[in-house]
Amino acid sequence: MSVRVRDYMVLEVEHVRDTATIAEATRTLLRGRHHGLPVTDSRGKLVGFVSAKELLRHAAEGETRLAKIIRPGTITASPDTGLDDAARVMFRFGLRDLPIIDGDGRLCGLLANLDVVRSHFERASPLKADTLKRLLGERYNLPFSFHRGLVPIDRLTPTQWKVYEDELEGRRYELERGFAEPVLVLQKGASWILVDGHHRALAAREMGLTQLQAFILTCDRPEEFAPLETGFERLARDHHLATVADIEIDRSAHHPLVEVTTQLIRRFDPALVRGTSGEP
Repeated sequence: MSVRVRDYMVLEVEHVRDTATIAEATRTLLRGRHHGLPVTDSRGKLVGFVSAKELLRHAAEGETRLAKIIRPGTITASPDTGLDDAARVMFRFGLRDLPIIDGDGRLCGLLANLDVVRSHFERASPLKADTLKRLLGERYNLPFSFHRGLVPIDRLTPTQWKVYEDELEGRRYELERGFAEPVLVLQKGASWILVDGHHRALAAREMGLTQLQAFILTCDRPEEFAPLETGFERLARDHHLATVADIEIDRSAHHPLVEVTTQLIRRFDPALVRGTSGEP
């Protein structure tokens, strides 16, 4: 099934009326996370788009109405547009944000380039789950399935004993903006075994989150799988890993896949965040 714009667009769109002044639009833009704002009329119909560059160009005209400076019309897409087609349009025209309109021309969503990036993360994640499902099935000669859902962070049993602080910073950034890919979890009875996504899980815990999106693998014949000890469980036992809090954070070295050319800026002090020195 093809992926549509409606699957990833933002529904609650930051926008301004065409009667707003340049100063008002600038304040609205500064409060948000986008690089421009859709402009609508009194009926909610999209009449244009104002960029940060245009607002800067007219910054001295603070009381001028937007209707006086914007070019009427803008590039748009509908909710049923294919996501890849919308991404091509954004790339060809150098757009960071693409307004989405309904059949009546009313603003109903916004697709940002970060939403497109998020979609690629999420579409790649099922491949990992499918690979693990196949490997488990071959190893134990049992059928496995997976589905997407929420998992409790404080009940996850990790299988990786060390993470890197600079990689944690990247995962916090992803979580803040809502485009972190789901973690990969094997559910076995009452156990939630974290297979992939340890940096994401620990970053989420430091941020005070209690749940994470995950691809959850389960055995279709749980009574046969229950008495078997997996390699994941042996690894966790050997390294004394019971909860995400047991993972060591390496603050002295960089993640091997990340080349850091500036000093890491710590935005989170673990000692000050609820849940980092004990159970939440």
